Amino acid sequence: QVQLVESGGGLVQAGGSLRLSCTSSGRTFREAVVGWFRQAPGKEREFVSGISRGGETYYGDSVKGRFTISRDNAKNAVSLQMDSLKPEDTAVYYCARSPRTAFFAPREYVSAQKSYDAWGQGTQVTVSS
Repeated sequence: QVQLVESGGGLVQAGGSLRLSCTSSGRTFREAVVGWFRQAPGKEREFVSGISRGGETYYGDSVKGRFTISRDNAKNAVSLQMDSLKPEDTAVYYCARSPRTAFFAPREYVSAQKSYDAWGQGTQVTVSS
């Protein structure tokens, strides 16, 4: 069973930065589409960012230009660099892995929660004003 573990969450002031990391025990992680989602209290879980096997990257409109997703295949990890953080970025952040291993994945697939079959436990990000 694939396990995903997120790390790097915490408390930061508005305008600050955090770097989240998602690592996996699965040997196919480096070939999979990996996504980041977040859920704030009282709100539905939403798409933040995703990356395909071929390196295509996608972002939610609210984080575009501030967040950067990348993968380190040597470490079997996907990172999310979050800059210029805002209080509205406060949420639990989850990474997820899709079973799709095609080189390219369209945005419609990467941004859909139903595309993923393995989820991490989440890491809390709190941005103070």
